[in-house]
Order: sequence, then C-alpha cells, then structure tokens
Amino acid sequence: MTTARINGIHLAFDDSGGEGPAVLLVMGTGSPGRVWDIHQVPALKAAGYRTVTMTNRGIPPSDECPEGFTMEDMVGDVVGLIEHLGLSSVALIGTSLGARIVTETALARPDLVACVIGMAAHARLDPVQQAMTRGEIALSEQSYLLPPDYRAAVMALQYLSPATLRNEGQAQDWLDIMAFDDGRISKGHKAQLQISEQLVDRSDAYRGISVPMMIMAFRDDAAIPAYLSRELAGIVPGARYLEVPETGHYGYLEQPEAVNRQLLAYLQEVFPASRSAAAPRASATLR
Repeated sequence: MTTARINGIHLAFDDSGGEGPAVLLVMGTGSPGRVWDIHQVPALKAAGYRTVTMTNRGIPPSDECPEGFTMEDMVGDVVGLIEHLGLSSVALIGTSLGARIVTETALARPDLVACVIGMAAHARLDPVQQAMTRGEIALSEQSYLLPPDYRAAVMALQYLSPATLRNEGQAQDWLDIMAFDDGRISKGHKAQLQISEQLVDRSDAYRGISVPMMIMAFRDDAAIPAYLSRELAGIVPGARYLEVPETGHYGYLEQPEAVNRQLLAYLQEVFPASRSAAAPRASATLR
C-alpha cells in the first residue's frame, strides 16, 4: 500500500490506476483496506473500474491516532484521499462503520460523489449494538484475554449467517481464522469503536442525501440487523434497497459472487465503466 499525508495523518491506500471510473472502498471497524482485495477488488477491476482501497485511521499502516478522533475526521480522510488522487467523481462503497463513513461523505460532499453503496448501512444503532460496542471497549481496557476458541465462537455467531455455520467444514475454517488472532484490541481499534459508541441517530440528516444510493443488507446480520438498513432505505430519497440471503455481517466474504453481482449491476446502471456494456438492474430479491 501507498501512504500519503492526508488530513493531517499518514493514510494508507492502494490505487489500481487505469482510465476507468474510480471506486473507493471503505472498510468497517478494526479491518484494513486489504480485506477488499480478496473478492471485491478483482471483480471491480475486471469490470473496468479504477479501484482504490483505504485503511481507515486507527488501523496500521495508517496512523493509529490513539488519542481518538471523530466521524468528521474519517469523512475528511475520504475527501482528502479523493482530492489527493485528483478525482472529481467517485463511487463510494463501504461496509458497517465504512458504510456510515461513505454515507456521511455523500451528505457532506455530494460534489465529489457519483453514487454510494452501503453494506450494512444504518442511520442509528439499537440498544444491542450499543451494548456490544460498550462491552468491546471495556474489554480493550482489561488485562486478560478471552480464550481463543470462545472468542472465535462468539465472533462466528455475531458475524456469520446460520447457513454458513450449518456447513461444518466452512464453520471450522472460519473458527480457525477467527482464533488465529489473539483478540487484543489496539488503541486505534478502540478509537474506532468509540466512534460507533458516540454515533447519534442521523435519520433526519440523511433525508438530505442527494446522490444515488444502494443500501445492501445481509439478511442474517446480527451486528447490524437488516431492519436498520431497511429503515435507512426508507429515509434516503430514491435509495435502492436489497437483502442478500444466507449472509451475516461478513456477507461480502460469505457470498462474494452474489454481492459482487449486485454491486456491478448497480454501478453499471448509475456509474458505468462502459456505456456500451449491458448489466441487469440490481434487484431487491436475490435467489
């Protein structure tokens, strides 16, 4: 990844380059931008898009900023990166906290944004998500670590679809991956969690979003339940809404082909990489 001085910090990003329309992907809490490289970046590049991924402040190799930061800072990072790259019209894709960031960016700087795709997008958190966030912050301040197997099992229940967990081979693979990390929450990761803890209901503000937006919910998402995304779709003027079945919070990793198909269909409709290429309309019901 490349690191540039943007918005007062060192921000890490990866730019595929090329002449196609630019798509900037923004990750959720605790994750680096390279997570998009597994499935979404190859699909977007193959479709002719210039893909840019960024690692949000709080997560190395971007500055951790352990003293804390605000949602306005994170929006400023997105805007700063777009301007640093000399782009004038960008499609923004974000998931979870990243969806909140790109939604806020569309509200603050619609002149830079061609369209927005928000996975697990939301205007507010309900009491369960708020309690979970507070609990994770409290855990970060403790000296003990949860047993790896227990932590992996909790993560699997929180982030994966029951359809994935019913496949014992897939479930074990995910548990092995999740247990590999020791579960330590860095100061930068904690600062990102504190952003979520401080989020207020932005429903009224989001009625002012003026750029095209598709809201993608993951039907079995326990971290950001689909009803919160559906609620947001009823708020944003003209927003497209769809649910991807048999997906949890990690839906873009669980069912990447279904997710990518919908991403590309929507982009081709509102922000085409090639105006001569035909793509089906993104649909609200997936089979």
